Amino acid sequence: MALAERVVCGSLVRKSCVNLSSRSDFGNGLNLGCDQFLVNSTRGVRRRGGCSRRNGRLSAGVVAAISEDLVRAVVSEKAVTFKVRAVVTVRNKNKEDMKETLAKHLDNFAEKFGRNVGLQLVSTEVDPKTQKAKKTKEVVITDWFKKANARAERVNYTAEFAVDSNFGVPGSILVANKHQKEFFLESITIEGFAWGPVHFPCNSWVQSQRDHPDKRIFFSNKPYLPHETPAGLKTLREEELKDLRGDGTGERKLCDRIYDYDVYNDLGNPDKGIKYARPSLGGENIPYPRRCRTGRPPTDTDMNAESRVEKPLPIYVPRDEQFEESKRETFLFGRLKGVLHNLLPQLMASISTKNNDFQSFSDIDKFYKEGLILKFKIQDELLNKIPLPKAVVKESSEGLLKYDLPMILSKDKFAWLRDDEFARQIIAGVNPVSIERLQRFPPVSSLDPEIYGHQESALKEEHLLPHLHGMSVQRALEEDRLFIVDYHDAFLPFLDRINAQDGHKSYATRTIFFLTNLGTLKPIAIELSLPSTGPNSRSKRVITPPSDATNFWVWQLAKAHVCSNDAGAHQLLHHWLRTHACLEPFIIAAHRQLSVMHPIYKLLDPHMRYTLEINGLARQILISNEGVIESCFTPGRYHMEISAAAYKNNWRFDMEGLPADLIRRGMAVPDSTQPYGLRIVMEDYPYAADGLLIWSAIENWVKTYVKRYYPNSSIIKKDTELQAWYSESINVGHADLRNAPWWPKLNTPEDLSSILTTFIWLGSAMHAALNFGQYPYGGYIPNRPPLMRRLIPEESDPEYTNFLADPQKYFLSALPGMLQACKYMAVVDILSTHSPDEEYLGERQQPSTWTGDAEMIEAFFSFSADIRRVESEIERRNLNPTLKNRCGAGVLPYELLAPSSEPGVTCRGVPNSTTI
Repeated sequence: MALAERVVCGSLVRKSCVNLSSRSDFGNGLNLGCDQFLVNSTRGVRRRGGCSRRNGRLSAGVVAAISEDLVRAVVSEKAVTFKVRAVVTVRNKNKEDMKETLAKHLDNFAEKFGRNVGLQLVSTEVDPKTQKAKKTKEVVITDWFKKANARAERVNYTAEFAVDSNFGVPGSILVANKHQKEFFLESITIEGFAWGPVHFPCNSWVQSQRDHPDKRIFFSNKPYLPHETPAGLKTLREEELKDLRGDGTGERKLCDRIYDYDVYNDLGNPDKGIKYARPSLGGENIPYPRRCRTGRPPTDTDMNAESRVEKPLPIYVPRDEQFEESKRETFLFGRLKGVLHNLLPQLMASISTKNNDFQSFSDIDKFYKEGLILKFKIQDELLNKIPLPKAVVKESSEGLLKYDLPMILSKDKFAWLRDDEFARQIIAGVNPVSIERLQRFPPVSSLDPEIYGHQESALKEEHLLPHLHGMSVQRALEEDRLFIVDYHDAFLPFLDRINAQDGHKSYATRTIFFLTNLGTLKPIAIELSLPSTGPNSRSKRVITPPSDATNFWVWQLAKAHVCSNDAGAHQLLHHWLRTHACLEPFIIAAHRQLSVMHPIYKLLDPHMRYTLEINGLARQILISNEGVIESCFTPGRYHMEISAAAYKNNWRFDMEGLPADLIRRGMAVPDSTQPYGLRIVMEDYPYAADGLLIWSAIENWVKTYVKRYYPNSSIIKKDTELQAWYSESINVGHADLRNAPWWPKLNTPEDLSSILTTFIWLGSAMHAALNFGQYPYGGYIPNRPPLMRRLIPEESDPEYTNFLADPQKYFLSALPGMLQACKYMAVVDILSTHSPDEEYLGERQQPSTWTGDAEMIEAFFSFSADIRRVESEIERRNLNPTLKNRCGAGVLPYELLAPSSEPGVTCRGVPNSTTI
């Protein structure tokens, strides 16, 4: 590798020398001979080289390096002035509204009168006379007006600086936007110094000085720990962090860049009435993670509740956290907007209460064959009155808003009915993180008996024995053949309130699975629990696999209730809580406490992208009162209280890493002889098997990176920014659990590597596994109903006669109605969609210049290669017929942890961060 770096960087140096000697405007007075420059470079320059990933191929990439020794070597005794050039890359919007277009024209006109964009270069050194950082005079971008009509996505502008030869290394650039309109500054490259170009990755919106009078501060790509910060940059480093923290007061404007904390007190709207009020989450009464503060005023009727911002008005997140244009179009102008805000009111007027139920399975099939609008004969009215997105309008000739066929139906239309597929989805579907190895029978509740009564399980050995292939229950336990998905304690405390809601019916379920000799699971018993109404009440019943026609339908209804529990737990306990809400405090703290120069910030940067924005949108339309989760999932208005209970009772950051999680659930046991230090007890467990490949690749990359900057524990302990980040994440962001004894310490490089690996795993691979299969599996409502509207009738119930007369009709009437199904399918469709600007694990913006550390550039490309090998191994496993949970007739391959993906709903792809 060292030899390769010498070859690559040698060519770079020669190219730089040729450029400098052939251009009289730049580097005048510093034209060293190439031989002299090369001698200095081999002694003092850290060479930057590597390969960038493009379309699966590697291409050479070079990062110019800067060495203090080299700078001193090339400075002549008498200071001279020479010119250097700034190449400023600005990213244009593809579409502008009328207001933006007008502002752009005014800015171009005002350029003639000095209302321009100014730049000022700041050195890493201080002036010995003033003891302040050396700065150039402010210069302006001279060709902004000339390129006013450029239609390219990226436009390069230029400016020239006059620099003294004793200026030193550029470390920062100050940018003043005197236009009326903000612009997106992607990068600045300074050319003309003898040691090569200096890169400033920016990737930020620069606001007009009308909104933010201070100049924006951007730093070069060279990483510095706090104690290593050059004297010329110390003050700027502190100022930038101070600006990002704000002062904790006032209502935030959409153009602000301030990161701060607040509780979840904006989910309800008490001003509309008491039924729209929701409890505040976060604090002593209901512990919960903190979210990004907006500073909106309180409601009129409750001073502790924050007033809401409803769609289509945007909710505040710091400006650089907002979706970029292609992502925003994918999210806002796709089916979600068309259905939720335009289509549903028309459908509600067209669907009477009499035909809200599905009458047959063919009614569900029409969602994919005819489309909703043709089905309800309102196509012409919608096309004339509603400005639907082009992606929807183009389908109008065949039936507007025709849903894509979910992947669960693509190989076997009736797979969802089979017990083996029901069980397979527990370990290879959209929620593979609830299953546990059964270690005690019968299972035991941890609920307080003084509050909830005695919760002895109704499961008995006689329920299991006919399905254990001649084994005893004890032997099956000892041989790790019994597994459980247990939602008893999560749902039982809320069942009275859930079932009191119209159209919401639920049990607290336990499902027992047996591991067959083929390595597949089969469900052998389902326990359905309701709150006890008295000492003689039958609050629990056990359903086992059917032996006749009546019990077949009872069994199907029992499995549907399990799926409804699972859908709620998946969304509220795992997906939202663990990979969205619990990560937000770490992200807010990173922006507040870690300078962009900090090497750990540079590592985490791609893994924080879009998370604050999608969480803000979730508070606005998904988890709020009357939001999608309330109206389409069984828990209804109590969904967030269930999530909060899980946070209080079950969430532990030290158990969030994949190995620790597998061991906690009994799905793996520690084993030092195995590759990852553990042994999976179920060999064909696709989520665990593929997940460990990705976990290992992330862990190796993080360890390499951490070791580079923290060779010993003393540096960890004296890193003030790092310690402040972790401390604030816990003590402010997770304030309600700050005194828990299980928080990992941050004293050693090993501690830091573990914390960072867990954070990256949660936002990338675990989120991908829980998110991008939502429509492929849940888009067919009978396979995974998010809501049930009826309980299972018993022989003494009046409904039992109707059930016997037409069990299929009863089954369909227990599922979500047409409106609920329409709304739910539209939402999970968009939530399962990759946008065109997605960045996947092993990729990042500006892959060769995101850091000025060549060794870490090289290490990152090694990590990218590891991720490609993981993908190849997953593809190989999906073709292995012995792995029956991912290969076989009618069986979907497990690709949710395959790293790459095309845009759209693909049921694969691991983005760097929680982006949707």
